[in-house]
Amino acid sequence: MRTDTIAPRPVRIFGRAAAGFTVALAAACGGSSGPPNRPAVPVVVAPVTTGPAPYVVSADGSVEPLQTVSVESQVNGVLTSVDFTEGQEVAKGDPLFHIDPRPYQSALRQAEANLARDAAQAANSQRDAERYRKLVAQDYVTQSQADQAQATARAQAAAVKADSAAVETARLNLSYTVIRAPIAGRTGALLVRAGNLVRANGSTPLVVINQIHPILVRFSVPGRVLPLVQRYHSDAHPLSVFVHPVEGDAADPEQGELTFVDNQVDPQTGTVLLKARFDNRDRELWPNEYVRAQLQLYVQDGATLVPSAAPVTEQNGSFVFVVDSAGKAHRRDVEIARSVDDQVVVSKGLQPGERVVTDGQSRLYDGAAVVVKGAGGSTTADSTGTGERP
Repeated sequence: MRTDTIAPRPVRIFGRAAAGFTVALAAACGGSSGPPNRPAVPVVVAPVTTGPAPYVVSADGSVEPLQTVSVESQVNGVLTSVDFTEGQEVAKGDPLFHIDPRPYQSALRQAEANLARDAAQAANSQRDAERYRKLVAQDYVTQSQADQAQATARAQAAAVKADSAAVETARLNLSYTVIRAPIAGRTGALLVRAGNLVRANGSTPLVVINQIHPILVRFSVPGRVLPLVQRYHSDAHPLSVFVHPVEGDAADPEQGELTFVDNQVDPQTGTVLLKARFDNRDRELWPNEYVRAQLQLYVQDGATLVPSAAPVTEQNGSFVFVVDSAGKAHRRDVEIARSVDDQVVVSKGLQPGERVVTDGQSRLYDGAAVVVKGAGGSTTADSTGTGERP
């Protein structure tokens, strides 16, 4: 019976395989136990600053003239001349139209003649009444005759007053043949030409004048803003309003003052109607133009400000990435109070002097290494030299 075996050979093969597997595993791991390095993310940063931050309520509005007058004739007649051009600026009292004055000149002369006739008769009646008063005292005439003379004198005096009123009416009608501008403003399109017959208080005005210097802007704000308006607005210290065209450049808006707050909240929209007055010396605002109005309620001094591109908004709130002195970006939750032009007011979460990322947030994670890009798009290493260029 044979007692020798071949067990030692398989044992040597297994040992070599295990050793090879161990070597291969070590090679795959590269001999390192830490995570792989990630390249630095290029970002643009901006400092957290402090400064004045106005509390502004924005609303769409429309421009309306301070006054609008439809010029009409107060007498009938033929329009003989038009003394202005369409779209012309006119001052109060400037002549605009002339109506044929001859019928009214004749009426005035007739009224003056009637007044002269009745005035002479009244003077004679007054003398008669005085004579009868003396004669009745001497019993030369009866009391009835004296009373009749007095009544005639009074009637003639009343006729003189009526004639005087007729003269004033005729003179007034004659003055109406020259139609003057009732307000200062800009004329619109001419609606009736010379040679047409115009009638007093006709259905068609001769021209419409809009006063556009100064001018008004009407807009509505939510009813919840009304307590703030009442708190900060007064006749002595009116609130400022800034407007610019809806599709225009907002860099240089027109500035005016709040002059009107409606006495009720619109139940349909829940808003309050406001009006602001503007000098409009440069004629930038035009009636019925749509504008963007900004009502400035107050100015918060020392507000914490960051560019509006820095915060990232998600369902649970807003956050920013703050870059520390080691060139690492860290996520930080913040509370945004409101927007001010191209900045936002941060009420909680940031300190002045810190740096926040304004471009490149989509590639960042908490603790990511960053490299700051310059204004021209070039990248520069962080001040610590730890950032890596991708």
